Amino acid sequence: MSKEYWKPGNMLYPVPAVMISCGRPGETPNIITVAWAGTICSDPAQVSISVRKERFSHDIIKDTGEFVINLVNKRLVRATDYCGVKSGRDVDKFAETRLTVQESRNVKAPGIEESPVNIECKVKEVKELGSHDMFIAEVVGVTIDNQYMDDRGKFNLNASGLVSYSHGEYFELGKKLGSFGYSVKKNIKKRRPAASEGKTSKTRNPKRNGPKKG
Repeated sequence: MSKEYWKPGNMLYPVPAVMISCGRPGETPNIITVAWAGTICSDPAQVSISVRKERFSHDIIKDTGEFVINLVNKRLVRATDYCGVKSGRDVDKFAETRLTVQESRNVKAPGIEESPVNIECKVKEVKELGSHDMFIAEVVGVTIDNQYMDDRGKFNLNASGLVSYSHGEYFELGKKLGSFGYSVKKNIKKRRPAASEGKTSKTRNPKRNGPKKG
């Protein structure tokens, strides 16, 4: 095996590709595409997103202290890319991508109706890290698309065609390789019934007793 050593860089891939919606009251809401988003705590539910200081959405999120993370599936890939390369200073991204503004329940920032999951967030802390500021936020509400609910009440999120971003390219989630904990689960084998089950314990052995003479 041959490998090369590179200088330090951001090579942690794949990562989720998400659209962050935000907005000030009375202004046109905006969308920014973020690949550096992640879960940081489960109780209370908290997430983080990292945004460059010069991005149009940076000051909106910092001023309002709110944003919505909108998960991306296959049908939203083109809009996701557009919102990542265009600036809200120049265009109305909701109008240009024909996405629908969805009213949130717990924050003033809107969600994106076409997204399978909308995660409403309130900023708790801003960490200035260098090129990016990290917004640490508490999840205050989640909206899901009912079309991915089955008859048993299970939300089949992985059936929505979720998208990841890896080294400059977008990918749809593919083949399932396992479920959480599968590596330590014991295989439960069906017990074969014993030869004597369902028979009397005095079954004659023809080889041992031989045929009876009449």
